[in-house]
Amino acid sequence: MFIAMEGNLRAWSTTRMTRPALIIALCLLAGACTAPRERPATPAATLTLASWNMEHLAERNGSGCRPRSDADYAAMRAYAEALDADVIAFQEVESRAAAERVFDPARYTIEIEQRVGSGRKGECGGQPGLTINPQRTGFAIRKGVAFERQPDLTDLQLGNPDLRSGVDLVVRPAGAAPIRLLSVHLKAGCNSGDQREACPVLFQQVPVVERWIDQRASERLRFAVLGDFNRRLALPGDAVWADWDDASPANADLARASGDQGARCNPRYRDFIDYIVLDRRASGGLVRFEEKTYAGPALSDHCAITAQLQAH
Repeated sequence: MFIAMEGNLRAWSTTRMTRPALIIALCLLAGACTAPRERPATPAATLTLASWNMEHLAERNGSGCRPRSDADYAAMRAYAEALDADVIAFQEVESRAAAERVFDPARYTIEIEQRVGSGRKGECGGQPGLTINPQRTGFAIRKGVAFERQPDLTDLQLGNPDLRSGVDLVVRPAGAAPIRLLSVHLKAGCNSGDQREACPVLFQQVPVVERWIDQRASERLRFAVLGDFNRRLALPGDAVWADWDDASPANADLARASGDQGARCNPRYRDFIDYIVLDRRASGGLVRFEEKTYAGPALSDHCAITAQLQAH
């Protein structure tokens, strides 16, 4: 049979068949051709953001209000690696050197608040003999992710050197749309309502954040505000959330990446005070939110949260 086929094909090839056509004909006659395999779909590029209050992360072992050992820092580094985030907003970090004990400087670039502070050393509440170190906010950015540092949002300090400013970045990841990010740590002690002693200070910070949101909403880049807001923003009718989420400008139609789900980090606290707040453009690309609880002993009094966004 194959001899006959070969003779016929030779005759065809000398008349009107090109070489590619001859090869196809041979395949078809011999039954040796198979349909080409479909290439697996390439997943769309994503950007993973995280926020983590690291509870008094100090440069040195045994320092500050949460004294730690080498083993503690090693466990925190392993936890940070497991986040697998492109950009991590952090809070309560003494210095760049402290951050680099957790975020491997071979893998992450640290951008930290430039605020000097008053230098005042207060005692840690309920821990005689321990003194509080500076608590700064900032970012750890995965190497290879392009970014531009913007001026710190110093208005959040309200003229008080011991209140935290915000760290502001434009991040331009390869294969993904750029995004403007602000890392914040607002005044503690007013997690709901407006009657507590700390509330007047927090409520002076609220319009500062709102101005930043409104300015970004009128620009072309999507944006997110990440950090420890020290406020239960998901409570029905919360006044702070109502001020920010007013859809004016239109891109100030905001979303909490956590939605309405509750916190699981500490069974005593069912409501988040840490958030990744997304503008209308960024929230449209939200793929997944996750709270990264601890498998063993708590490494901080806050767990990290992550939000994965589509590229565009």
